[in-house]
Order: sequence, then structure tokens, then C-alpha cells
Amino acid sequence: MAESAVFSEGVPCWVDAQLPDVGAGKRFYGELFGWTFAEGYGPAGWARLRGEAVAALTPKRDGRMPTVWTIYFAAPDVIALSRQVMEAGGRLITAPEPVDTLGTAALATDPEGAVFGLWQTGTHPGFGRRHEPGSFCWAELYARDTTTVDRFYGSLFHDALFGPDATPDFGRAPVSDVFPAEMPPHFLVHFGVEDCDAALRTVSRLGGRVQAAPFETSYGRVAVVTDNQGASFALLER
Repeated sequence: MAESAVFSEGVPCWVDAQLPDVGAGKRFYGELFGWTFAEGYGPAGWARLRGEAVAALTPKRDGRMPTVWTIYFAAPDVIALSRQVMEAGGRLITAPEPVDTLGTAALATDPEGAVFGLWQTGTHPGFGRRHEPGSFCWAELYARDTTTVDRFYGSLFHDALFGPDATPDFGRAPVSDVFPAEMPPHFLVHFGVEDCDAALRTVSRLGGRVQAAPFETSYGRVAVVTDNQGASFALLER
């Protein structure tokens, strides 16, 4: 569905991938999800689905950085929310910084080290489409100590998770439910697909690989994959 409203605090509002080769990423995701691309901020490529913004592909600035998808949570006051992150036991990787006129971004970790972003809207409100094939549909936090992360995110995003009108777009599970026990805690971005098996075949044909074969969850049928540059994400069939 097309979006128009500004996202409430704590609602997933944007995703981006940090890739060694943005051009290769455009070819991979363009064929997999039907995305087209427009010029973004600096060298970033802005992915669009039927004309609406759904994600960004950005070049890795440092070869030591991981090749990853990052989830951003809406932050009407990103400075205040960054302070709350630290008070709740998380830490800041990058302090709030303006991104031209688009908005203000910060990167943080929870107490277990899972990375997430905060986004305060400027001219870019976030997703133009979500909850449909080819767009963001869910984020799952894979954690080691679910009690610790429940307390952390519950204190930060209480209304988004537990408010009277809450329809959360992210959940959490133990790392060992899907991944080897030594896997670090992390967020896994889920994109919607109409047919998970067909999408897996496309991923393999394009040079990606399957990390976890399809399995059933409370929010749909999920498979975990990597793109052809190693960035992990999930396919979600509802």
C-alpha cells in the first residue's frame, strides 16, 4: 500500500543496504523484487516499487564494515531518543547527523550489540510502500537474552509495541531458533514475496544463496537468504 503519513516513534520506517557494489545490487534487487532506481543522496541508489520509495542501496565507506541491511526506527526527536538508547543500556555508533534536507540519522546498538538506525524525518518520511510483495514487511530481532532486549525495546518504543493502536512490525526470537548459537544478535529485514519457493530460485540464479530453507512463523512463511554480495535478508510469504 502507498504511504502518506509520518511514522510514529518506534515504527520501522526505512531500510538500507551497505554494499561493496551498488550497481550489482541494483541488478540483483531489480530483478528479484521489480525495483527501479533513482538518484539518491550522494552515491546512494533509491529503490522504488511502482514509483514509491522502498529502500536505499548505499556504498560501503570502509571495507571492514559488514555488508548488511539496516532497519531504521522513526524518531520524532532523534537526539532525545539517542539519549534514551544510552540510558537503557545501548550505545551509539554514530551520533545524530543531518542527511542533507532528507532528515537526521543515527546508528545505535542494543545491549547485545544488534545494530539499528534512528530516523527523524525531513523531506524524506520513509517508506512510500510497505506490507506488500517487493517491499518491507517485517523485521525480526534474533537475540541471545530475550528478557534483556524485551526490557530495552519496551522502554524505548513502548507505544509502538504495546500502545492501544499498536500493530508492531518487528518481533524477536532466540538466535538459536534459526542460526548457529555463535551467530551475533542482529535484526533481519523481511521483504514480502508472493511465492517464497519461486523467489528462492531467483535468488540462487542471481548468485545469492539460501541460509535457512523456508520455515513457518506466526507472521508467515520465511526463508533467509543472502544477496550476491553477502547481505542477509528474509523472504516473507503471507
